[in-house]
Amino acid sequence: MTASVALEPNALTFADVVAVARHDAQVTVPEAVAETVAANRAAVEALAEAPRPVYGVSTGFGALAQRHIAHDLRAQLQKSLIRSHAAGVGTPVEREVVRALMLLRARTLATGRTGVRLETLQTYVAILNAGITPVVYEYGSLGCSGDLAPLSACALVAMGEGEVHGPDGTTASAADALAEAGIEPLELAEKEGLALVNGTDGMLGMLILALHDIENLLTTADLTAAMSVEAQLGTDRVFMPDLHEPLRPHPGQAASAANMLTALEGSPIVASHRDSTHLVQDAYSLRCTPQVTGAARDAAAYAAQVAARELRSAIDNPVVLPDGSVSSNGNFHGAPLAHALDFLAIAVADAANIAERRTDRMMDVARNEGLPPFLADDAGVDSGLMIAHYTQAALVSELKRLATPASVDSIPSSAMQEDHVSMGWSAARKLRTAVTNFASVLGIELYAAARATDLREADPAAVTGAVISLLRQTVPGPGPDRFLSPELADAIELVASGQVSAAAEAVAGLTHTLTDTDGTVLNGRSEQS
Repeated sequence: MTASVALEPNALTFADVVAVARHDAQVTVPEAVAETVAANRAAVEALAEAPRPVYGVSTGFGALAQRHIAHDLRAQLQKSLIRSHAAGVGTPVEREVVRALMLLRARTLATGRTGVRLETLQTYVAILNAGITPVVYEYGSLGCSGDLAPLSACALVAMGEGEVHGPDGTTASAADALAEAGIEPLELAEKEGLALVNGTDGMLGMLILALHDIENLLTTADLTAAMSVEAQLGTDRVFMPDLHEPLRPHPGQAASAANMLTALEGSPIVASHRDSTHLVQDAYSLRCTPQVTGAARDAAAYAAQVAARELRSAIDNPVVLPDGSVSSNGNFHGAPLAHALDFLAIAVADAANIAERRTDRMMDVARNEGLPPFLADDAGVDSGLMIAHYTQAALVSELKRLATPASVDSIPSSAMQEDHVSMGWSAARKLRTAVTNFASVLGIELYAAARATDLREADPAAVTGAVISLLRQTVPGPGPDRFLSPELADAIELVASGQVSAAAEAVAGLTHTLTDTDGTVLNGRSEQS
């Protein structure tokens, strides 16, 4: 875990974002960054004194941009912007999302392209380091002109207004929390209001957090799939490398096939029926897993590329150019992120769907190769995992609904000035739910495949056996019916936390396909995600 993160705009990594958002890593501002911010602020101050109106510096905003604002009203202009834009409603979003959002906005401020004062950047960093989390409500962003309402809620707190969650999670007024932390509230100057709210930081933060989770879950999906293949007397021959990279060179497919082959290596169960003619071919849900989970890996790699580009961007409107001029632009539009977020929701739904199909086969005595109905101890008296599968099916059904793209919608706003929006924030919110559901689907497959394997007379492979041993530390094996919810919750936690993939890697190395901006591999383990 990273103890501190230097706010270098061109060096910040996904892991840095996760470290600050989830693990409260402290943020520092390098001296060179401070100098750049101060130098670019001088250009904004010069324009503020010019007689010619400059958008965002000496004018109103959005559809009100035609009004030139006099000097004595500009401080009020900044306050009014933040107060009016902090108009979100609904349930407060998660702490990690707000912290990621604030860090990413601070990163853009640190580029100097927004023209804010150094003390404004330092205030955001101080709020993060103090563990103060602005209360940001779920609804209010259209994903265009940035995540306006969420970012405004954070700016409002920097002004000493609004509500926060303290380091202990209790709700307090921003004024009290800042005072207790020794942070002076900001008096915003020209241009700073827009600089604090014109960003795609909420969308980007949620995408980066999702990517860390998805890398872990896709690796885990390879493992639970291998367990299902083993439990259902499937073959490992279809995962051999000569059937993937040379014939169909999709990187994700090759990676997933390699992981499944590694997980099944040396399996006595697989060896016990290798020469049997009980099946000519395995069902698609077993045989085609690398093609499906691998496609999800490739979708995640594309999304990571989008996130990496955005993490090197300076999103603001207007923006300070190298020659000191300030220019309006449309870089705040969230379309690139919205498309990637929607794409991930589709990929996650498909990977979960095939996992549910593998679990379904284990329930059916006509298809599970000699296992009892629903893996029950005494079928008829016991229902076994019948309803555990129902729960998994319900999760998959919701995942399919969540896969409906948000980015195909647009709703005009700001008196038709903002007449096409991305809905990227909405895409990010539903992706978070999708990722949580995906972990639950895999946790149930893990639970079922482990029970099915325990019912076989032969031993599992070393890798799959290590995963089952991990599960058995907290979840007992086959037996009469019992209260399943706590046991399923334990299995899901092992999946979501990265412990399943870590247990497998302790035995044999696995292949990962997502890399950070600095080239390091994301592995989704609990200490990093």
